[in-house]
Amino acid sequence: MTESISILNGNCEIDDNGSFIYPKDKALTSDDLQNFVKYHNETLMPSLKKLKDEYLGNHPILSKPKKGDLRPDNRLMANLTKYVVETFNGYFIGVPPNITLNNEKDNEELQNWLSSNSFADKLSEISRQCDIYGRSIAFVYQDENSNTKITYTSPESSFIIYDDTVEMNQIAYVRYSFNSNSQVNGTVYFADKQYNFDDKYLMNDINSEINPFNAVPAVEFSSNVYKQGLINDIMTLNEALDNVLSQKANQNEYFDNAYLKITGLRLPKDKNGNPIFNLDGNQVFYSPEEASKDADISFITKPDGDNMQEHLIDRLTDLIYQISMVANLNDQAFAGNSSGVALKYKLLPMQNMAVNKERKFTQSMRKLFKTIFSVDTILKNDHVDAWKDLSFKFYQNLPVNTADEANTARSLEGIVSKETQLGTLSFVDDPKKEIQRMTDEHIEEVKNAKRANGDVTDQQPNQTNQQGE
Repeated sequence: MTESISILNGNCEIDDNGSFIYPKDKALTSDDLQNFVKYHNETLMPSLKKLKDEYLGNHPILSKPKKGDLRPDNRLMANLTKYVVETFNGYFIGVPPNITLNNEKDNEELQNWLSSNSFADKLSEISRQCDIYGRSIAFVYQDENSNTKITYTSPESSFIIYDDTVEMNQIAYVRYSFNSNSQVNGTVYFADKQYNFDDKYLMNDINSEINPFNAVPAVEFSSNVYKQGLINDIMTLNEALDNVLSQKANQNEYFDNAYLKITGLRLPKDKNGNPIFNLDGNQVFYSPEEASKDADISFITKPDGDNMQEHLIDRLTDLIYQISMVANLNDQAFAGNSSGVALKYKLLPMQNMAVNKERKFTQSMRKLFKTIFSVDTILKNDHVDAWKDLSFKFYQNLPVNTADEANTARSLEGIVSKETQLGTLSFVDDPKKEIQRMTDEHIEEVKNAKRANGDVTDQQPNQTNQQGE
């Protein structure tokens, strides 16, 4: 458990990464539930919403006051925060991880459940929320047909309460929302029951249901222990980039609309006494004076800061990628045919970040499947402890050379197991299933060979007995 703890009210506490803490030996009261919801909605929600707005492109530059009708006022928004999130999320989870069990029958049932629940898609959205908010929550529930389902919930509308022990075990999971009248409606899930609550925050048996999982049916995912996403450190840089781009566009428009000044020169007039040049609406300043040797006809300009602006744009762009530790795939460093080793060195910071995130996700997914397997809707015959045998294999989404992978796998023949050998091939989704396919193909080839040779094993039993006699 983190060391920095602050007391909200009564028994309610919060640590420095925004996790809610409650005493293990006390039952959550209605007042404390209200304190948690109030703090989440009034204190945490604004910062979470700001992160989402930054990702969606609702940047401050778009809502700044206008400068005036006579000045250019461009509002340009370069949403590099979204680019960073999508690039890293695709790199980390673009290729769905393999989740397998050793037992073939159990593994087949598990794969069917993962496919029917679109688990890969949900895990991708959980990963994206972790990159945006720093955290996300996977929620397990039973549908009307008692089928086990899974979904994800945003940290803007849900949170988990942990106990005050070193292990930080989950006490409750809370989902809530406010209606048009600013009245709260929500549900709090405990290990044994779940309660619906309103603005009175009452938790009694009248509005309760049995929790079939015998555990809090939600698990929090995060990329790091501080539960910080990719956007936090680059938000101000992206906003500064928006300002520079907008100012540069304003300057270009200013030069397009530059005013012409005419001094020390008297223009010829027509019969009505007006200058023969049409000055109205043409952005011309004219000072009618007697002609002199100091006559001046020129445009009114201000100092040109183009080089300084371009340098600042390049510096901000580079800093955004450096601080987020996400590679800029449009950079010239990725041009040409780089070798696999060279490419890995360029992606090393992003790879290190992905490895740390993989460890956190593996830990959270093991907890998640412990809850899922607590009911027998997926694995039969009392396999509640099957979560201990789960294997998780993540694949970083990189351009691959299948020929090199095939040579690597071929060189491992006889050195490692067949499953490990096939696991080096990125295009093999499930090594266990692939081994079974290879076995089935080999058996079929043997049968075909025996049929071609007139083997008696494929003939009718009575014919076999006659030939034997």
